[in-house]
Amino acid sequence: MPAKSKLYRKEMIYGYLFLAPPVIGMLLFTLYPMLYSIYGSFTDWDGLGQMNFIGLDNYKDLFSDELFHKAMFNTFFMMIGIPIGLVLALLLAMGLNRGIPGTTAFRVIYYVPVISSLAAISILWQWAYNGDYGLVNQFLDLFGIKGPNWLANKHTVKPAIMIMAIWKGLGYSMLLYLAALQSVSRSYYEAAELDGANGFQTFRAITWPMVKPVTFFIVVTSIIGGSQIFTEINIMTSTGGPEYSSASAVFYMWQKAFGNFQLGYSSAMAVLLALFIFIVTLVQFKLNEKSSGDLD
Repeated sequence: MPAKSKLYRKEMIYGYLFLAPPVIGMLLFTLYPMLYSIYGSFTDWDGLGQMNFIGLDNYKDLFSDELFHKAMFNTFFMMIGIPIGLVLALLLAMGLNRGIPGTTAFRVIYYVPVISSLAAISILWQWAYNGDYGLVNQFLDLFGIKGPNWLANKHTVKPAIMIMAIWKGLGYSMLLYLAALQSVSRSYYEAAELDGANGFQTFRAITWPMVKPVTFFIVVTSIIGGSQIFTEINIMTSTGGPEYSSASAVFYMWQKAFGNFQLGYSSAMAVLLALFIFIVTLVQFKLNEKSSGDLD
């Protein structure tokens, strides 16, 4: 085997030096905290004192914790907004893909919420949802509808936050769909038109298969993001809403950790949430592989 040249060894050293910062960063700020949290979930750690090992007690307590069950239900319920957002984003992208006047302006308008501060947007929507002078109820008054106090009603607080989250992420999904649609050759649609295909048949045979990878990406990232929803709830309903009807899993986790100083218990919740995200993501990948194989 020929000896490696001095230049080759020098390039290898430089390569490792460039790789070192992100690898070290991942080890220090991702892997180490994750392993520390897993260990902490088996202790009664309060964040300050000694970590006493208590086995599976935290996990046993979670199964009988009604507030945890309610927080998990709230988290799952608000994920209903994911398919709604996908449909709206795809419809908008298909509309903008027709080359209508002002397409660039519409892209900017829809994308502004994506790059805006989540805290600022949450405060804005909190004001809009106000039951006395909010813009939402003022708009409903034009049609003679008496709107509720959205964030103070246990029946409306989750849909209210869900609508805000859909609005916030709509521009991002729309741009991804628009990029996918613009990569589809017009010859496919022209051939379908010559064959006499209607709009639905064209969508099912051409448009949907072309945007399916984008849909898979958006669904996976949206589920991960939806599982970690916190800022909107913390700002718009700082106590978790009426009867804890808007509290998410992360919100409850944060309360236990930094309100009650039960970091061991909170770590157990974090482990279960991470396990849920991993399982759902794995299922999504398997379903995507299966559907891709069926298309082949």
